[in-house]
Amino acid sequence: MRLKLDNNLCQGHGRCYTLAPELFDSDDDGYSVLTWTDDVPDELAHSARLAVENCPENAITFVETDGD
Repeated sequence: MRLKLDNNLCQGHGRCYTLAPELFDSDDDGYSVLTWTDDVPDELAHSARLAVENCPENAITFVETDGD
């Protein structure tokens, strides 16, 4: 599975890059930037779920890929 970030929904709360810095960063204005564009590996799955579950705007979702 991969992560999808809807930049139109992001309000810059920063929970994703605080909870999952391996997967997200912030831009100059404090909005989220998805830094991991491949399938989320097993060792980062917990961090990815935390980011998805803690985004107040639901701007982060999982997208199934062909291998899932």
